Amino acid sequence: MLPVIFVIPIVQLLILAFAVTFEIRNINLVVVDQDHSPMSRVLISKFKAPEFYTLKGYAPTYIQAAELLKVGKAHQVLVIPKGFDKDLVKETKSSVQLVTNAIDGSAAAIMNAYGVNIIMDYNQELSVKTLSGADFRQPLSVSHSYWFNPDLNYTTYMVPGILVLLITIIGMFLSSMNVVREQEIGTIEQINVSPIKKYQFVTGKLLPFWFIALFELAFGLTLARMIFHIPIVGSVYLIFGVAAVYLLAVLGIGLFISTLVNTQQQAMFLAWFFAVVFIMMSGLFTPVESMPHWAQQVNLINPIAYFIRMIRMIMLKGSQFPDIARPFFSMVVYAVFALSMAVWRYRKVA
Repeated sequence: MLPVIFVIPIVQLLILAFAVTFEIRNINLVVVDQDHSPMSRVLISKFKAPEFYTLKGYAPTYIQAAELLKVGKAHQVLVIPKGFDKDLVKETKSSVQLVTNAIDGSAAAIMNAYGVNIIMDYNQELSVKTLSGADFRQPLSVSHSYWFNPDLNYTTYMVPGILVLLITIIGMFLSSMNVVREQEIGTIEQINVSPIKKYQFVTGKLLPFWFIALFELAFGLTLARMIFHIPIVGSVYLIFGVAAVYLLAVLGIGLFISTLVNTQQQAMFLAWFFAVVFIMMSGLFTPVESMPHWAQQVNLINPIAYFIRMIRMIMLKGSQFPDIARPFFSMVVYAVFALSMAVWRYRKVA
């Protein structure tokens, strides 16, 4: 249990925070420039500027560039046709082709968005020069900012969710091995005939892991602040209050699993099954709103989804208790139900 308590959370936070990201970087671009004009060179230079693109080279024909795309040496191919400069000057319009490797659909959509935005930016500059000349001043000055994550740093979005996984592993996995371990070493009968009450036994089994998980959360928040510079806009006390209720629900699930199995290996497998399903549907990697309607309904029994939503709102948006009241009280009901089922099942097999 010691590696699960101390090693896994640290490795999980330090590795996953950097590795788990939907940002697409190092896009290998191959250019087929059939025009070799000043305007085509300006367009190519715009693809060199962003940090997301790596210009792998030039291909004389599209067929050769497509071969690089097939063997995986290129992610995108930019084709600039012959007469590109001439068509822009004389006819004020032309066309380019952007070909994207779409084996990974989500990555392809992001790469395509990058490329289209660069081309649109180039097109806007051309329109300004063509319509009004060099002395043209745009009547509207557009500026933008992003709320709650100004730098669009994906780590800021992921770390709060990873903290939820951190304490979930501590709570669910360790509590699921708790009672069954007593059965394996043969001490459960001595506990059952002892004068302690049922609730005292359950409290004694769950309370240590409840404190350990809260300590791990405090440690994780410290690392998130010091290493990843994750802001904590809201109340730290509110985070721990919500986490305390969430842990009661997770510990109840783990204890209930522990009363269903006969070995620690079985407890680990069963806890892992529920944990994987809950994590994949929690909104950690993909928004819950993007899931099918039936999946969103299933998430009503997913405690991880509740806590990830609340901790992100508190840490990044500074939400107060009235903002999270509905999911919080849903979590309270969940915790009461999970603990009641665990106590009922333990009484049944005692």
